[in-house]
Amino acid sequence: MSALHLESSSIRDWTVAGALVCDGSMALELAKRGFTERPCDRYNLTSGVIVERIHVDFIDAGARLLQTNTQSANRFALESSMLSARVHEINRKGAWLARSAAGSRAVVAGVVGPCGRLMRPLGPVEPEDLRSSFHEQVSALLASSVDAIMLKSFIDLDELEIAIDVVRSQSLHIPLIALKSFPEDGSVLAGSFPSDVAHRLRGHGVQAIGSNGTVGPQRMIGIIESLRVSDLPLVAIPDIGIPTIIDGQPMYNAEPAYVAAAARRLVEHGAAIIGADGGADVAQVRAIAEAVAGAEIGSSPVVTKRSAVHHEDEQAEAMPTSFMQSITQRRVVTVELDVPRGLDMSSVVEGARYLRDHGIDAVNISDGARARLRMSPIAISKLVTEQTGMECISHLACRDRNMVALQSELIGAHEMGIRNILAVTGDPTHIGDFPSATSVYDVDSIGLVRAMGHMNHGKDLMGNPLGSRTGFCISCAVNPAADDLGREIDRLAMKAEQGAHVAFSQPIFDVELLDRFLDRIKDIDIRFMLGIIPLRTIRHAEFLHYEVPGMTIPSWVRERMRAATSTEEATDIGIEIAVSFLDAVLDRVSGIYLMPPFKKYDIAVRILSNINLQR
Repeated sequence: MSALHLESSSIRDWTVAGALVCDGSMALELAKRGFTERPCDRYNLTSGVIVERIHVDFIDAGARLLQTNTQSANRFALESSMLSARVHEINRKGAWLARSAAGSRAVVAGVVGPCGRLMRPLGPVEPEDLRSSFHEQVSALLASSVDAIMLKSFIDLDELEIAIDVVRSQSLHIPLIALKSFPEDGSVLAGSFPSDVAHRLRGHGVQAIGSNGTVGPQRMIGIIESLRVSDLPLVAIPDIGIPTIIDGQPMYNAEPAYVAAAARRLVEHGAAIIGADGGADVAQVRAIAEAVAGAEIGSSPVVTKRSAVHHEDEQAEAMPTSFMQSITQRRVVTVELDVPRGLDMSSVVEGARYLRDHGIDAVNISDGARARLRMSPIAISKLVTEQTGMECISHLACRDRNMVALQSELIGAHEMGIRNILAVTGDPTHIGDFPSATSVYDVDSIGLVRAMGHMNHGKDLMGNPLGSRTGFCISCAVNPAADDLGREIDRLAMKAEQGAHVAFSQPIFDVELLDRFLDRIKDIDIRFMLGIIPLRTIRHAEFLHYEVPGMTIPSWVRERMRAATSTEEATDIGIEIAVSFLDAVLDRVSGIYLMPPFKKYDIAVRILSNINLQR
């Protein structure tokens, strides 16, 4: 074993005699023995003898780098199994089991994985909480005298960089391996993205970079080729293939001979540390170790590929939408259309045509407001645009779609010409037509705004290239009458920071309230569309005030509506209140967002005929 220089603390020394083979999937080997609970890190505490035996089996098969069974041993990932209070114990025990098995036959890498949750603004995890979680785990591994730290399975580069910083804040000398997981997408991998990642990681004080998981051996060869722009040792730990899910369990078909041959090619293409991840049992590792014996690291010439995907700074900026151009030049008006249940959208189309003929700039199409079953707002917007020429502001809710579906919807909308999107979190399903349906909320409206902001720079949410920039006019919602106004303003600032151009407000009736709100947001770079809802009856006013989330109808407004003796008189009062309010505040807003009730679009036209827009 001395030929492998395992007594050294240098990754380059570990690989001087050839590629270093790492072990395979602890989760798979545990599952083969009947230990199937997740995360498998829990078995460090309850079944240490089995975990150690698996480590020994991998060493006997030829592995010379053991990974501690700690990839998910952070407070966030352990929360669901109520083990968050035992982070230190699980990591110390995991390191001790690997060290006991390794002896002088292998080096031990303390493995740290992502937290398993999204960071703000996409998700609930604050960056400082993430740092604290990594610090807790890394300190336990370092205290156990691991030979290296391996940051593994990171998709989000920002999260990976935080983890690197945490490790380096605790030790400047521990060998540090940083692995980025790439999407199984040939168009992404064929571009410059992996090389860009290598350049970005090289400046962070790591000793080796590479990739693990999500892709099979063939795709991994292309990734390693791209990572060769760095002079750091490279690490390749692919899955053995793409699994089929049967009864919730991944099933892999790749045979050891196939994986072993691919592993040898990976070494020849530059991988100094080689292994396999998903689907890799002891037999796969044995085949890999035999195949790479004697292989020269990097013996294959570097292939320079011409990227078909342009860098962000080479991508043409998309043309702004007509609505975006208009709101930067003058005061605009939009009107929300009432979307009916079912298939017949003729009332929506006719409403849009009527409003277009009366000079309205755009119409708003809601997305299943109050969790009711309605046609897709993207589809309705396409119908309206094609049949009337009216520009649409299409609302998009986070409630019904995960982050993959939201981005797919956005790409599809953009290519259909629907490029004015208003991001909303969405009302929960339990108040709607299907109370038992799942509310997804992978991301909230801030995360959706971020997705569009990234797309406008040619990237998806995880920073993977799209190939070209989108041209979304990004809108969001804001409630100037929110109970917790500080939080509402903080969220608006975050939306603007992530790329929002326009904020559409909930209906307001109080001039002083609006003035205070506008004063507090004056330093936020966003255009403000004032929400106006013309009240029709006292019942309408009370329904909005008491039963619709986020709506506040002042008592003086309700009293005026209550004094009306007929629906016609009440409607006139509602219009009068709206006109009077607009006359007092119009010079402070970028536009008006009218929400006439019950398809009474003529009310919107009557209001506009009584004010001076100065357009």
